[in-house]
Order: sequence, then C-alpha cells, then structure tokens
Amino acid sequence: MKRKDGMNYAPEGMRNDVVDKGEFQFAAIGLDHGHIYGMCNGLVEAGADLKWVYDPDRQKVNRFLEVYPNVRVAESETDILQDPDVKLVAGAKIPCDRFALGMRVMDNGKDYFTDKAPFTTIEQLNAARQKTEETGLKYAVYYSERIHVESAVYAGQLIEDGAIGRVIQVIGLGPHRLNASSRPDWFFKHDQYGGILCDIGSHQIEQFLHFAGVKDAMVVQSKVANYNNPSKPELEDFGDATLIGDNGATNYFRVDWFTPDGLSTWGDGRTIILGTEGYIELRKYVDIARSGKGDHLYLVNGEEEKHIEVNGKVGFPFFGELILDCINRTENAMTQEHAFKAAELCLIAQQKSVRVESEKS
Repeated sequence: MKRKDGMNYAPEGMRNDVVDKGEFQFAAIGLDHGHIYGMCNGLVEAGADLKWVYDPDRQKVNRFLEVYPNVRVAESETDILQDPDVKLVAGAKIPCDRFALGMRVMDNGKDYFTDKAPFTTIEQLNAARQKTEETGLKYAVYYSERIHVESAVYAGQLIEDGAIGRVIQVIGLGPHRLNASSRPDWFFKHDQYGGILCDIGSHQIEQFLHFAGVKDAMVVQSKVANYNNPSKPELEDFGDATLIGDNGATNYFRVDWFTPDGLSTWGDGRTIILGTEGYIELRKYVDIARSGKGDHLYLVNGEEEKHIEVNGKVGFPFFGELILDCINRTENAMTQEHAFKAAELCLIAQQKSVRVESEKS
C-alpha cells in the first residue's frame, strides 16, 4: 500500500470470509484508477473469488497480475460479461466512462461495483436509476473514505449506539496530494474527471448522509478554484460546499490538491461529527507529528474524553455485506438510493459552484 500516493492507495484488512470458496465469483474491468486494487482487496478478503481481469492496456493488466497472479486475463469484456459464473463486475475506468460500463454490466444480468465518482452528469445518473429499477441489479459505489477506513466504520457504530446523541453537523476535510507528473491525461480534463466536487467531493457528501442519517439535502453554496496550476487550466485544485440535510443536520466540507511533500501520507483526511451529546473527530490517515499510523478516533461525550487507535481492530464489513446483498438481494451494505443520492448531490454541488478566479491561474 503506497501511503504517499492516493491514486494507488489500496487498504488491506483482515480476512473474514462470508461465503465458501467458489460461491461468489467476480471480475475486474477497467484499471484506469488504482482504487481497483482496494476494491478487489476488500472483496477477496470477504471470501469472493477474483476470476477475470480485462483492460485494453496490457501494461495495466501486467501490473494487476503482479498483485493477483491467479486471475485469468480476458481478451475482451465479452469474455467476462457472458460468463454465467461471474456475479459482480468491479470497475475503475475513467470517471466519464464508468456509467457506460455499468450499463453494459447490468444489460448482461450482473451487479456492478464502481469506483467513485460513479457519474459525471445528471443524465448518466438518471439512466442508471431507471436501469436499476427495471432490473433490480446493483450499481454499488466504492466510497472508500468511509467504507475502507476503520476509524470511519467505528464512528458509524458509535453514532448508531448513541455515543454522541443526534448528529447535527459533519465537517469534512479531504486534502489530497497532486503528484501531477504521475497523473494520466484524463485527470486534467474536466469533462473526463467531472470536477473536484463531483470527484473527491463525493466522499464527503456520502459521509454526511451516512453519519447524520440524511436521506436528502440542499446544496446551499459551493465553490471551486484553480489556485496553483495555471498550466492545467481544466484542473480544479480547491473546492468546498455547504449542505443542509432534510433532518436539519448541516455539512461543510473542503477538498483540495494541496498536501505538502513533507506529510508522510497522501492526505491528512479528517472528519468532525458534532452531536447533541458529544462529538467525534477522525484523523484517518495520520496524526501529524505524533503517529504515522492512521485511524485515530477522538471521542468526547458526557462520560469521557477518549483517544482510540482503531487500526486493525474493526475491519471493513462493507465488502462482506455487499457480497451477501448480491446473493440475497438485500441492501445491508448500502442502499441503492443512498449511493445515488450522494452522487446526485455532488453533481448538483459541482453544477452550482461559483468559480473563484485566482490571479495566478
């Protein structure tokens, strides 16, 4: 796992099989983003069998085989889509292409698990909504900054247990390291990556919906800017937004590409969750100048103030739940409406955003 490179950050967790060997087979199509490794890790650790891989770029496939040497290499998508043993396809194509792959997967009767952001336009979202309603198939989304972070998983459990009362505000900070020289061309093309609020902002909105129990929300304001990358005019290196949930909870988040080189990891991601009876702070990937390990949770309520190091203690239940949801046609890992609502709100935030003009850019 590359701690300094967010694009190839792939958490590894504890083995916790929810199915017998061979009971649930899946495939990987589209290796454009390194999150595919985290997605596959999570499913394999929950007992799924990775049968196939396909990408038109053989170099990407060869790198994938270094991690998963027993996977079969498909000659085309068709090999995978027509294999009746494959129940789920995981994909991390260029953001603008994720929807089309999902439609092909569902047209062939399989569930789909895509990297975030799952869409770059509202039209894509509406078509996917219709397809899932017609077929009953899943269009699952890898919102990794919650489902693949143990401190975030544990925070959700504490909130459910009433540790901080009713959640009334979530503040999310999502800085990332740019590593511009190693980024592919699509990363800098707005219509391909969708904008900063559509892309990495999707993590923050999904967390707000989950932690605050929000079913719908209004985007009150949003801003984007290119402060420091004039040679990449379509890149947005800063964005923020404010939302109000249908239950009165509020959200502010900031995302950016300004992680300094001196930080030991790719981003100092933090979340502060305020409840009526306490609060939680998550320091997800590092506790700067104190601990190079991630998954630090700070809890303050009417009974205690506590620092809990969660790494290696909670695991990632989402992946096992997703496998069982695909088998049993349930919605325990994440409801389809939740996954789509997070996507919808990030698209709205992107559309409504005011562009801050920077003298340098």
